[in-house]
Amino acid sequence: MLNSKQRKYLKSLANTMDPKINIGKNGISENLITQINDTLTASELVKIKILNNSLEDHNEMINEIIEKTNSDLVSHMGNKFVIFKQSKEQIIKLP
Repeated sequence: MLNSKQRKYLKSLANTMDPKINIGKNGISENLITQINDTLTASELVKIKILNNSLEDHNEMINEIIEKTNSDLVSHMGNKFVIFKQSKEQIIKLP
């Protein structure tokens, strides 16, 4: 669980990032979860964009992704959200 200081720091890092993963009309699949997990392992911080053609509720999708990847939600604004999962290598040093 992230505290407010850590969340603020991670938001500042994610501010300049482009979304690495897009979720479209197919929604959440096992391949998508694997792709998110791989990206989290490589960089710990991932920005994800939910495309307009997605028919599912954004909040439900975000909660499902967080649960399946065992990650923390950093921020959610509109159709983009950022998640974080600390890896063993600790690429990002949290305050």
